[in-house]
Amino acid sequence: MAPAPVVPGDDDPGAGEHDPVSAAADAPGPRGADDDSPAPADAAAPDDVIRQPDDVAPDSSAAGAGEARRVDAQGDPAPLAAPRGTGRRAALVYNPTKVSPATLRAKVVALSSEAGWDAPLFFETTVDDLGDDATRAAVDDGVDAVLVAGGDGTVRAVAETLTDTGMPLSIIPSGTGNLLARNLNLPLTDPDAMIRATFDGDIHPTDAGVARLRRPDGTTEEHGFVVMAGMGLDAAMIANTNSQLKKTVGWVAYVDGAARSLVKAQPFRIMYQLDDRRLHGARIQSILFANCGTLPAGISLIPGASIGDGLMDVAIIQPTGPFGWLGVWRKVAWDNSVLRRFRAGRRVLERRRDSSVRYLRGHEIETATSPAQPVELDGDEFGEATRIHCRIVAGGLQLVVPKGHDTSKL
Repeated sequence: MAPAPVVPGDDDPGAGEHDPVSAAADAPGPRGADDDSPAPADAAAPDDVIRQPDDVAPDSSAAGAGEARRVDAQGDPAPLAAPRGTGRRAALVYNPTKVSPATLRAKVVALSSEAGWDAPLFFETTVDDLGDDATRAAVDDGVDAVLVAGGDGTVRAVAETLTDTGMPLSIIPSGTGNLLARNLNLPLTDPDAMIRATFDGDIHPTDAGVARLRRPDGTTEEHGFVVMAGMGLDAAMIANTNSQLKKTVGWVAYVDGAARSLVKAQPFRIMYQLDDRRLHGARIQSILFANCGTLPAGISLIPGASIGDGLMDVAIIQPTGPFGWLGVWRKVAWDNSVLRRFRAGRRVLERRRDSSVRYLRGHEIETATSPAQPVELDGDEFGEATRIHCRIVAGGLQLVVPKGHDTSKL
């Protein structure tokens, strides 16, 4: 396999050239790419793999079926539309398979009362509603704050609905990943602290991501993400992760998914445009669009990524040669997560030339490829797409943190 081309970064001499990518549905693909790019007409044209939006696999951890459901403090069904209260009121949206529902509801009731707020509302997620419809129902009921408890998929769905609404959102860490909570350095083992913070904590404006997907049949749809989106091998890895193993051993199960995916992994060609810079082509295994860059176990996937800088960090993974994946692993697990912590280590990295992982930074990026590639958002598979446009909504989420929580490094 020929070596992958070098992907220009922020110091690209052609960065000032403007050749915008058309996002219209009748425009088959970006124009103006260099010769190394796939044919623009092919990059977004439908192929023989058809996935309708309804085929997108939901968060497999959600229980039950049906639309959004509201329950009372005892867990019994209640009308979706709640009567308006006279005082301040919070709503809890939770995945019943990720928490102890009765215990959690009781804590929210007790701490709401202690803070002088009205009795809270409770919404359970289902297979058909990961939390977005439930959150809209809570907002329509006139609540003053929303709490979310569940896996990364539940947090993503609730955050998507609350982006740009100004509604405070409290995350009660649950499930296996807790990637957004980890990147915010929130207490992972003290749910009471996050519940209390809803009533007396600080508000930290946080960026949110939005991904517009173009399916192989030409249809488009838009979804939010708070940690990162990806196309290629990372999405295939998630799709190949055994769900039962994930429930048993947590995020370590992704190692099994990676092993399954690497066997059949094949590089694919993309063309991409960051902000209003010129188009580029590359042969890659995966491309990641990140709002923040830390994974479990302290692994820094994207160094310097900030959840509050109004920018998106892009990682282009393009290993070359038989030892290419060793270079990727060294870059992520050693260079980013260890060496960059020390001044001497940073000097070593300045002298090292390594193209296995390349980083870009900007406000938005559009990527096109053919044939369609798998896509993931915050660790959930989202079918296949021929194009993905990602942008950052600066300060789009009003996240709640405990009073006095250190946000200087976020």
